[in-house]
Amino acid sequence: MPRHAILVIDMLNDFVGEKAKLRCPGADDIVPNLQKLFKWVRGREDDNVQIVHIQEAHRKNDADFRVRPVHAVKGTWGSDFIKELYPEEDEYIVQKRRHSGFAYTDLDLYLREENIDTVVVTGVWTNVCVRSTASDALYRAYKVITLSDGCASKTPEMHEYGLKDLSLFSKVMTIDEYIDAWEKGIDPWLGGGDRENKVE
Repeated sequence: MPRHAILVIDMLNDFVGEKAKLRCPGADDIVPNLQKLFKWVRGREDDNVQIVHIQEAHRKNDADFRVRPVHAVKGTWGSDFIKELYPEEDEYIVQKRRHSGFAYTDLDLYLREENIDTVVVTGVWTNVCVRSTASDALYRAYKVITLSDGCASKTPEMHEYGLKDLSLFSKVMTIDEYIDAWEKGIDPWLGGGDRENKVE
């Protein structure tokens, strides 16, 4: 059986909602979709699908702030998870200071300790942190799935071109399609990527 880690990337107060410093407007729309996914995962009897929360947690004078507004400083309200998608105590949390959840973190070590073979990306922004994390997962030889209605970006256009890039090397599918594949005993990743070079 495959073992999947659903990476929930930066669903934090500084990205989601009217008071967010670096607001991703589309993030509000995906909250109910991710709540549905969380409920399904948390209701499973086995642990071959896990939720891993990726939390941007910058230092006060982080180099990232040379090019982007100050946001998600470690220990602040902005860096905390939104209440609708708060981690449960047995779910792993990875703090990051760069776009990718793998950059200078222990995410890869955790996934290998848990014998995870497939990374499933969700969260914000599709074309930035989600894509960077997915790329780094591929570089480390994980299979990658992107849940299209579990990701969002600043604009619909940014989201769509992020998904197009991701479709080159991941399996892009909806949350319902992902759950349905598991319920039917099918590996959701099958058919992933663009082996015939059809993406335009």
